[in-house]
Amino acid sequence: MEEHGFDKVIAKDSKILILGSFPSVVSRKESFYYMHPSNRFYKLMKEVYLDEDFLSKDIDIKIEALKRHHIALYDVIISCDIHLSDDQSIKNYEVFSLDEILKIAPIEKIILNGKKAYEIFKKYYKDSPVPYFYLPSTSARNIITLDKLKTIYQEIISL
Repeated sequence: MEEHGFDKVIAKDSKILILGSFPSVVSRKESFYYMHPSNRFYKLMKEVYLDEDFLSKDIDIKIEALKRHHIALYDVIISCDIHLSDDQSIKNYEVFSLDEILKIAPIEKIILNGKKAYEIFKKYYKDSPVPYFYLPSTSARNIITLDKLKTIYQEIISL
Protein backbone atom coordinates (compact mmCIF):
# COMPACT_ATOMS: atom_id res chain seq x y z
CA MET A 1 0.00 0.00 0.00
CA GLU A 2 1.44 3.35 -1.07
CA GLU A 3 0.67 6.46 0.95
CA HIS A 4 0.19 9.89 -0.60
CA GLY A 5 3.02 11.16 1.58
CA PHE A 6 2.61 14.94 1.52
CA ASP A 7 0.03 17.57 2.38
CA LYS A 8 -2.40 19.50 0.26
CA VAL A 9 -1.63 23.01 -0.98
CA ILE A 10 -4.48 25.22 0.19
CA ALA A 11 -5.10 28.67 1.61
CA LYS A 12 -8.12 30.12 3.39
CA ASP A 13 -8.97 32.05 0.21
CA SER A 14 -8.52 29.20 -2.31
CA LYS A 15 -11.33 29.18 -4.86
CA ILE A 16 -10.20 26.52 -7.36
CA LEU A 17 -9.30 23.01 -6.24
CA ILE A 18 -7.28 20.96 -8.72
CA LEU A 19 -7.27 17.25 -7.97
CA GLY A 20 -5.07 14.63 -9.56
CA SER A 21 -5.46 10.91 -9.04
CA PHE A 22 -2.38 9.89 -7.03
CA PRO A 23 1.21 11.19 -7.07
CA SER A 24 3.69 9.60 -9.46
CA VAL A 25 6.77 7.81 -8.14
CA VAL A 26 8.81 10.97 -8.83
CA SER A 27 6.28 13.20 -7.08
CA ARG A 28 6.21 10.90 -4.04
CA LYS A 29 10.01 10.99 -3.93
CA GLU A 30 10.07 14.80 -4.29
CA SER A 31 7.09 15.19 -1.89
CA PHE A 32 5.22 17.52 -4.20
CA TYR A 33 2.68 17.53 -7.00
CA TYR A 34 3.42 17.00 -10.69
CA MET A 35 7.18 16.73 -10.28
CA HIS A 36 7.87 14.27 -13.10
CA PRO A 37 9.86 16.33 -15.63
CA SER A 38 7.59 15.30 -18.51
CA ASN A 39 4.35 16.28 -16.75
CA ARG A 40 3.01 19.49 -18.27
CA PHE A 41 1.08 20.79 -15.25
CA TYR A 42 3.47 23.64 -14.43
CA LYS A 43 3.97 24.43 -18.11
CA LEU A 44 0.19 24.76 -18.35
CA MET A 45 0.08 27.02 -15.28
CA LYS A 46 2.84 29.17 -16.80
CA GLU A 47 0.87 29.46 -20.07
CA VAL A 48 -2.26 30.54 -18.21
CA TYR A 49 -0.65 32.74 -15.56
CA LEU A 50 2.15 34.41 -17.50
CA ASP A 51 3.23 36.58 -14.58
CA GLU A 52 4.28 33.61 -12.42
CA ASP A 53 7.41 31.49 -12.26
CA PHE A 54 5.72 28.10 -12.22
CA LEU A 55 8.78 26.59 -13.93
CA SER A 56 11.03 27.31 -10.95
CA LYS A 57 12.61 24.26 -9.33
CA ASP A 58 11.83 25.86 -5.95
CA ILE A 59 8.65 24.28 -4.57
CA ASP A 60 7.97 27.27 -2.29
CA ILE A 61 7.83 29.54 -5.36
CA LYS A 62 5.29 27.18 -6.97
CA ILE A 63 3.18 27.14 -3.78
CA GLU A 64 3.15 30.91 -3.48
CA ALA A 65 2.19 31.29 -7.15
CA LEU A 66 -0.67 28.81 -6.73
CA LYS A 67 -1.90 30.63 -3.64
CA ARG A 68 -1.73 34.04 -5.33
CA HIS A 69 -4.14 32.68 -7.93
CA HIS A 70 -6.37 31.06 -5.28
CA ILE A 71 -5.55 27.54 -6.46
CA ALA A 72 -5.49 24.57 -4.10
CA LEU A 73 -3.88 21.24 -5.05
CA TYR A 74 -4.54 17.76 -3.74
CA ASP A 75 -5.30 14.26 -5.00
CA VAL A 76 -8.48 12.22 -4.97
CA ILE A 77 -6.62 9.17 -3.64
CA ILE A 78 -4.64 9.33 -0.40
CA SER A 79 -3.48 5.70 -0.34
CA CYS A 80 -3.68 2.76 -2.73
CA ASP A 81 -2.00 -0.22 -4.27
CA ILE A 82 -0.32 1.01 -7.46
CA HIS A 83 2.34 -0.29 -9.82
CA LEU A 84 4.89 2.49 -10.28
CA SER A 85 2.88 5.51 -11.55
CA ASP A 86 0.26 3.68 -13.61
CA ASP A 87 -3.25 5.00 -12.85
CA GLN A 88 -4.74 1.94 -14.53
CA SER A 89 -3.13 -0.31 -11.92
CA ILE A 90 -4.69 1.50 -8.93
CA LYS A 91 -6.55 -0.82 -6.54
CA ASN A 92 -7.68 -0.82 -2.91
CA TYR A 93 -7.72 2.94 -2.66
CA GLU A 94 -8.81 5.37 0.03
CA VAL A 95 -10.22 8.72 -1.11
CA PHE A 96 -9.68 12.18 0.34
CA SER A 97 -12.32 14.04 2.37
CA LEU A 98 -14.03 16.76 0.35
CA ASP A 99 -15.74 18.01 3.52
CA GLU A 100 -12.34 18.60 5.12
CA ILE A 101 -11.26 20.76 2.18
CA LEU A 102 -14.50 22.74 2.13
CA LYS A 103 -14.06 23.58 5.81
CA ILE A 104 -10.70 25.22 5.01
CA ALA A 105 -11.51 27.31 1.93
CA PRO A 106 -14.46 28.69 -0.08
CA ILE A 107 -13.85 26.42 -3.09
CA GLU A 108 -16.00 27.53 -6.04
CA LYS A 109 -14.99 24.89 -8.58
CA ILE A 110 -13.09 21.64 -8.72
CA ILE A 111 -10.93 20.65 -11.67
CA LEU A 112 -10.09 16.98 -12.02
CA ASN A 113 -6.77 16.48 -13.76
CA GLY A 114 -7.15 13.26 -15.74
CA LYS A 115 -9.67 10.51 -16.34
CA LYS A 116 -8.89 8.45 -13.24
CA ALA A 117 -9.25 11.45 -10.91
CA TYR A 118 -12.56 12.34 -12.58
CA GLU A 119 -13.95 8.79 -12.44
CA ILE A 120 -13.13 8.29 -8.77
CA PHE A 121 -14.30 11.76 -7.74
CA LYS A 122 -17.59 11.24 -9.57
CA LYS A 123 -18.06 7.84 -7.92
CA TYR A 124 -17.69 9.25 -4.40
CA TYR A 125 -18.81 12.87 -4.83
CA LYS A 126 -21.24 12.89 -7.74
CA ASP A 127 -23.55 15.14 -5.69
CA SER A 128 -20.75 17.54 -4.77
CA PRO A 129 -21.99 20.93 -3.54
CA VAL A 130 -19.21 22.44 -5.68
CA PRO A 131 -19.28 22.20 -9.49
CA TYR A 132 -16.58 19.92 -10.88
CA PHE A 133 -14.99 19.65 -14.30
CA TYR A 134 -12.82 17.20 -16.19
CA LEU A 135 -9.45 18.38 -17.51
CA PRO A 136 -7.55 15.97 -19.76
CA SER A 137 -4.43 14.79 -18.00
CA THR A 138 -1.33 16.97 -18.04
CA SER A 139 0.75 13.80 -18.24
CA ALA A 140 3.07 13.55 -21.24
CA ARG A 141 1.28 10.28 -22.08
CA ASN A 142 -1.73 12.37 -23.08
CA ILE A 143 -1.43 13.36 -26.74
CA ILE A 144 -3.50 16.54 -26.34
CA THR A 145 -1.29 19.54 -27.02
CA LEU A 146 -0.37 22.10 -24.39
CA ASP A 147 -2.25 24.75 -26.39
CA LYS A 148 -5.43 22.66 -26.31
CA LEU A 149 -5.01 22.01 -22.55
CA LYS A 150 -4.60 25.76 -22.05
CA THR A 151 -7.82 26.46 -23.97
CA ILE A 152 -9.75 23.86 -21.96
CA TYR A 153 -8.35 25.08 -18.65
CA GLN A 154 -9.11 28.73 -19.46
CA GLU A 155 -12.69 27.78 -20.41
CA ILE A 156 -13.16 26.03 -17.08
CA ILE A 157 -11.74 28.83 -14.93
CA SER A 158 -13.81 31.44 -16.75
CA LEU A 159 -17.11 29.67 -15.95
